[in-house]
Amino acid sequence: MRTLALLLASLGLAGAAALFPLDQVKPGLRGAGKTVFQGGRIEEFQVEILGLMENVGPKQSLILARLSGGPIAQTGVLQGMSGSPVYIDGKLLGAVAMAFPFSKEPIAGIRPIGEMLAAAPAQASPSARVSLQDQDLLAGLPKPMEAIFGASRLLEISTPVSFGGFTRQTIERFAPQLRALGLEPVQGVSAGSATGGKLGDPKAIQPGSMISVHLVTGDFSVGADGTVTHVDGDRVYAFGHRLLAVGSTELPFARAEVLALLPSLATSFKISASREMMGTISQDRSTALSGLLGRRAAMVPVSIAVGRATYRMEMVNERFLSPFLLQIIAYSAIDATERTVGTGSFAVRGEFAFAGHAAPVRFDNVYAADSGAAMQAATMTAIPLAYLMQGGFDALRLKEISLRIEPFDQKRQWSIDQVYSARPVVRPGETVDLNISLAGENGQELVRRASFRTPPGLTPGPLFFTVSDAMTRNLTELRPVIGTPPRSAQQMVAAVNNLKTNTRMYVRVWRPEPSYQLQGADLPSPPPSLHMLLARALTPSYSSKLAELEIEGSGAAITGSKSVTVEVKE
Repeated sequence: MRTLALLLASLGLAGAAALFPLDQVKPGLRGAGKTVFQGGRIEEFQVEILGLMENVGPKQSLILARLSGGPIAQTGVLQGMSGSPVYIDGKLLGAVAMAFPFSKEPIAGIRPIGEMLAAAPAQASPSARVSLQDQDLLAGLPKPMEAIFGASRLLEISTPVSFGGFTRQTIERFAPQLRALGLEPVQGVSAGSATGGKLGDPKAIQPGSMISVHLVTGDFSVGADGTVTHVDGDRVYAFGHRLLAVGSTELPFARAEVLALLPSLATSFKISASREMMGTISQDRSTALSGLLGRRAAMVPVSIAVGRATYRMEMVNERFLSPFLLQIIAYSAIDATERTVGTGSFAVRGEFAFAGHAAPVRFDNVYAADSGAAMQAATMTAIPLAYLMQGGFDALRLKEISLRIEPFDQKRQWSIDQVYSARPVVRPGETVDLNISLAGENGQELVRRASFRTPPGLTPGPLFFTVSDAMTRNLTELRPVIGTPPRSAQQMVAAVNNLKTNTRMYVRVWRPEPSYQLQGADLPSPPPSLHMLLARALTPSYSSKLAELEIEGSGAAITGSKSVTVEVKE
């Protein structure tokens, strides 16, 4: 208890509430919990302590208890009860946080209050980072805590996440990722009012109150529901476990009311609706959410136009959540407006604006496929945002997102079929004319031409022309940038803005001579003395670029790569 007392004193909470000592927990103790079963009224339920489980996680303990009273006999432990405070002799013991799925009895794991109060800003944030080549935007986030008991598992109570305005197919598509992170999607329930307007009376939030953490508001809405455990002045502690364990964050939360309870053989849950905004969650840790009443969170305006429909909303400005939410929103906007099954294409144009940066990040690509073009468009749009927001630079503060998505029923895609030169042999200073043949759907053909004047004084030998798509060029030229931690926010923005547009072809003119890339800059065919120095620190590429040509591909996605060789003679 000495350690806990020192911790509470350091947090300034020692006298804020009477706490039940963890070392006095023993089987047979009885107490009471608080939660909302209907509307906004806080009700009590009964708690019987079964025992203390130590070291279920790194320096973490859980108190095993049997719950009873109210509707719990019919529902068991409910999703949405996470954070419900438990008291013994009027002293706060902790929060309902974990449960056994499919259990015949309402057995719960209670998070000790001392561990929840330790959810302080001094703790480190996750270091997960998405590169420009990753596809899973949440792969680096930690999974929910669990404890194994034979064939049974004690899991964190899933957080019910209400999705308003989203299509059913969208929820089904992303449900596996959400559930893997301990989030249970619920469709058709609005996350409530916008984040603007007057904040609610702080006195409305008490231990046992229901809250909804807003992630998106507007035409689409997303809210994560749970219960408040402890209020100390203007600081609140809730949930008793993580939301996504993203560390220091800025998430608005509102008071919520329970509309109904839905019993289930798996895990029952509360159906709730949020009301007035109350404050901001500032810490999302493995043991609790912590935030401040009366503080307004900054949100990011998002506009997505699909065909003639335009969707407007506000989204949290959070480095891990925002890219994933954009992926879901973009997919749902397409699914709600256009056909997403079968062959199709989507042209995506837009920009990400960052506060303090005059030049936004712009993109213009076409995504075409026999199946899954909508998901491809949504994912490939969100990946650059994840790369930028998770780069570790506070200067990149997202300001606004604007997307324009144009759908097509056809597969708008050309494949590079053949490349040939009218002259297999040239002299220095002469022009090489290239003919590029493209193959499309239903036997369509398209020919594009390019010319390159060889430099005077070019040494004899083979000269290579490689015509490739944007992905190939991006991987070739930006691999050193992608694999090296960025040194500045400007470097990251430049890297994304330098990504090639996939509606064009890129002709690389090169020779098989040593070449280096240093911080994204090409150093082709360096002098022997410089080559010796660079070779000590860098691995050379024997593809020294002389020039690069860009060719328009008629507004369709270009795929493939072909090369042709021309001999240079004196």
